Amino acid sequence: MPHLLEVGLKRELTADESRTFPFDVPAIKTLPTLDVAVPVTLLVGENGSGKSTLLEGIATAAEVPSLGVSEIALDDTLAQQRRLGAALRLAWRPRSRQGFFLRAEDFFGHLRTQARTDARIAREKAELMGLRFDHVRAAAGGLHLDEQNAAPFLRNYDSRSHGESFFDVFSTRVRPRGLYLLDEPEAPLSPKRQLALLRLIVRAADDGAQFIIATHSPILLACPGARIFSFDEVPIREVPYDDLEHVTVMRDFLNHPADYLRHLADDDDPEARRPS
Repeated sequence: MPHLLEVGLKRELTADESRTFPFDVPAIKTLPTLDVAVPVTLLVGENGSGKSTLLEGIATAAEVPSLGVSEIALDDTLAQQRRLGAALRLAWRPRSRQGFFLRAEDFFGHLRTQARTDARIAREKAELMGLRFDHVRAAAGGLHLDEQNAAPFLRNYDSRSHGESFFDVFSTRVRPRGLYLLDEPEAPLSPKRQLALLRLIVRAADDGAQFIIATHSPILLACPGARIFSFDEVPIREVPYDDLEHVTVMRDFLNHPADYLRHLADDDDPEARRPS
């Protein structure tokens, strides 16, 4: 059952607001009320179209945990998105506090945080066995002992590929009845891993989880039953999968790669000469 039903602006923007980020983004300035009362909602559009900005605004308004370096309320990179979140109206049935927000670029920061947690647990276990530790070592630049001891744990995570670690963390954190806000989760994943992620999303959605995902991936965009909102036109509108430019460009390229590649040397925009 979807938890989040609608996303929209609480009120009309003032003239001053509409001239400042993130409200000056056309898709945000003209944001309609979006019906997201489905298990999977997908946000798609060109770079800079506003899909990630809206997703970040929803995350700040929904107050779900973040799998990043810091919590959403403390993340300096989300300062402007918190302004957007305060201006959003979210309609719930009922409100969910389970789930998480994840930006693909934040994932390494999440691993560092997890490594520090592992180091803290190891230290506390040792202390329970009667071993003594100094909590701060000036010789190490004043770093807390857990920060110093995190390196071996981080190396364990790094011994696997970014995509493997990402997929493992994601697959172990998803629970029924959670709300999952994902920004380009396909970034570290191979096509086969994207298919595996899609399978996980479908199964979790069948069990009651809800997903709102900003993505460029034609694989994830093919999620059965998903509602797809395109940011490539203003205002945002729902678009069928087969009508998405992301899908048609990728399909055309895979069917006719030579027609694109022969223009790379003499055209700044190979896509502009794609087959009709």
